[in-house]
Amino acid sequence: METYYDPQDLGAFSEIGKDAPELANKFFDYYGAVFAEGALTEREKALIALAVAHAMQCPYCIDAYTKACLEKGSNLAEMTEAVHVTTAIRGGASLVHGVQMRKIAERLSL
Repeated sequence: METYYDPQDLGAFSEIGKDAPELANKFFDYYGAVFAEGALTEREKALIALAVAHAMQCPYCIDAYTKACLEKGSNLAEMTEAVHVTTAIRGGASLVHGVQMRKIAERLSL
C-alpha cells in the first residue's frame, strides 16, 4: 500500500543536517540529553514519547517509539495504556472547548 509517508525516510533523518549541520547538531545533542536516564528512566521517557507521538499523529515517531518502548522493556499493555492516556487528554481538551462554544452560543442567542 502506498502512503504519503515513506517509512524509509525515518532512516534518513540524520541527513536532515546536511545543509545546516550546526543547527542539526544542536538539536540532536539536546534530543540525546533529553532521552538520557535522569529523574525518569529511559523506559518511562520512551512511553511518554510514544504517547506524544500519537497526540502529534506522527507515523515516523510512532514507529520509532514503538520500537524504543519494546527495546527498553515496556510491554504492549503499558504501551496501549499510554495511548489511552493520550486519547483521554486529547478528548478532554476538545470537550473543554465546548465551554467556550456554549458561552458564545448563549451570548448570541440573547
